[in-house]
Amino acid sequence: MNSAAIQQLVDHASGRFAHAGQFAYHYARGKLGHDTLFHEIVRTGLLGDAGRVLDLGSGQGSLFAWLLSARELADAGQWPAEWPQPERHTQLQGIELMARDVERARRAFGTDHPVVCIEQGDMTEVALGRPDAITILDALHYVDPARQRALLGRIRDALPRGGVFLTRIGDADAGWRFHVCNGVDRAVTYARGHRLPRLYCRGLADWRGELEHLGFAVEHRDMNGRKPFANVMLHCRVR
Repeated sequence: MNSAAIQQLVDHASGRFAHAGQFAYHYARGKLGHDTLFHEIVRTGLLGDAGRVLDLGSGQGSLFAWLLSARELADAGQWPAEWPQPERHTQLQGIELMARDVERARRAFGTDHPVVCIEQGDMTEVALGRPDAITILDALHYVDPARQRALLGRIRDALPRGGVFLTRIGDADAGWRFHVCNGVDRAVTYARGHRLPRLYCRGLADWRGELEHLGFAVEHRDMNGRKPFANVMLHCRVR
């Protein structure tokens, strides 16, 4: 891992939130600086050549700030040679249920950004359109099992052949590490100013089986860094 490049990217991306309030800025710095999933997205090109990305449960738009900053740094010649070139995204659309997060996003990106649009809505109900990639990062477990399954089916239908669905789940079969992971998740949710939700978690084998049945080729990878958590990234591509 190129730690200097990651730090430069964190500084650049979190700077977008400087005018969105102290919480938005420091949350972005903490999230982008320590969450290894964001690092893997740019280091290994997990989203491929997806020009249009739909992020469900997008929060304040930290992922979009990350992707935009990656491209801008690459254009400036400040990109590690061993990393894939970042995509020049044409559409970054976010759906977020919590009004506070949407407002932070609007202060960060403005209301007329040429690429980024984050709107308030329920990801289980909104139209998904025809994106090249769909992401749900740490949000599926807020949705009950019936709606989880319906949403995953709609995601599969929305993506083209070769399209990417990237998500991260907590492996409910991981024992004590899973309970630590859930506790931290609840604490972060509370810190963001939201009520503590009921969680609907499943084991890794259950998630993989359903996604493969829908027609995805699924790869999974531990995504905890040095933390004793049970987070697993699922990288799914339409066969």
